[in-house]
Amino acid sequence: MEISEKVEKFSQSITKIKEELRKDVVGQEEIIDNVITAIVAGGNVLLEGVPGVGKTRLVRSLGKTLSLPFSRIQFTPDLMPSDVTGTNVIEKDEKGQMSTVFKRGPIFANLVLADEINRATPKTQSAMLEVMQEHKVTIAKKTYALEEPFFVLATENPIEQDGTYPLPEAQMDRFMFKLIVKFPSAEELKGIVNMTQITLEETATAVIDGATILEMRELAKTVPVIDEVLDYAVNLVTNTHPEGENAVPTAKKFIKYGASPRAAQALITAAKVRALMNGKYNVSYADINALAHPVLRHRVKINYNAINNKLSIDDVIDMLINDTK
Repeated sequence: MEISEKVEKFSQSITKIKEELRKDVVGQEEIIDNVITAIVAGGNVLLEGVPGVGKTRLVRSLGKTLSLPFSRIQFTPDLMPSDVTGTNVIEKDEKGQMSTVFKRGPIFANLVLADEINRATPKTQSAMLEVMQEHKVTIAKKTYALEEPFFVLATENPIEQDGTYPLPEAQMDRFMFKLIVKFPSAEELKGIVNMTQITLEETATAVIDGATILEMRELAKTVPVIDEVLDYAVNLVTNTHPEGENAVPTAKKFIKYGASPRAAQALITAAKVRALMNGKYNVSYADINALAHPVLRHRVKINYNAINNKLSIDDVIDMLINDTK
């Protein structure tokens, strides 16, 4: 099959996914685009939004559309690591002999919704580190691989802070994107009300499967990136560091800590998928700029000077884009 045909097929598959998701999710076009991008790219997503904006519904509908097993983990202060990963239990067989058997936890699914992830203790959060990065679980010196594709979509409430724990920086860095789910417009809210009056169940049907997602991921890896675009992405990440010799004025003035190397990897990996989604077989500057906010907003820490100037992290990222050549 020619490259042009593969790109066309890729774009058509994405269109089918979006059409099915629109049956269950009203609006949130940018959120849907970025969540699909992350799944194909093999990354995880952190969704920040108030309750009731459709975060859980989106993941359930996605599971149906992609024909993938879905599980939900409700993170609470008393949740233990074994409640996430599973644990070894002692069982007695028919002959009365005792043996140790590993009982898999809810993390063993293709799509995992980590609901209100910041409500669990740091001890439980540590159970997610290996899973999110390596797609493996190690219990009692034995490692269990998770089935691909594997995707964690975590949610957190930006308003309520009582009984919550800040996510470790190492864990935040394992999210490819941080997406802000905004409250729907009046027209979108009307559509949500009308939709849920008919049924609260998701109505999306399967249009592709996990094997197809993995094929799409392999195609995305082959998308070329010219040196100028690669340099631009690397410079954008480098410019988030105020301590560098050639640090840009924005970083020196408004940034406390810059992004990790994973940010540059995420920018390029996701940009390749975004290019294919738009029917292109090359990464452009526009692809990098479009993904800069979701990739950088949870990896860059602004300082008090930025806060005093009433600048958000997204405002600072806009300034960094303008500073980068």
